Amino acid sequence: MKQNLKDFLIKNNEKGLTLKVYIYSFYYRFCIDHIKMSKIEKKMGVRGVESTSEETRENLNYAKLVAFHANRVTEHMPWEAKCLTRSLTIARLLKEKGIDSTIYMGVAKEKGTMKAHSWIRCGKMYLTDPIMDQYVPVATFKYCK
Repeated sequence: MKQNLKDFLIKNNEKGLTLKVYIYSFYYRFCIDHIKMSKIEKKMGVRGVESTSEETRENLNYAKLVAFHANRVTEHMPWEAKCLTRSLTIARLLKEKGIDSTIYMGVAKEKGTMKAHSWIRCGKMYLTDPIMDQYVPVATFKYCK
């Protein structure tokens, strides 16, 4: 614990971003646990629309940084922060910088049961694991400025 705190305070040049990841992932995890999915969908952006596949190099670099922090930090949360929580967290952080993204919702059938997965794209870059060979997209949401 002491080493993690020391690393955060000394070695982390993006403390603000890391803190936002914690806050937003907690918020979205709470929403997923306590709010109907139909209301959460309203926070996900415009349904049935995708963001453009073209994005500036600067925006893609920022998206990559956000994804790195969100994927790394949410691995060590005291609460469960899986694919939808990560996707919403990343989308929110990108929106703050005026960067469009697309959240995908997909399903797969595994051993007779349906499984769901969410992933996010900015430009041509996927920021969370899309597992596209396993999941079929059933909904898209353009999260925009």
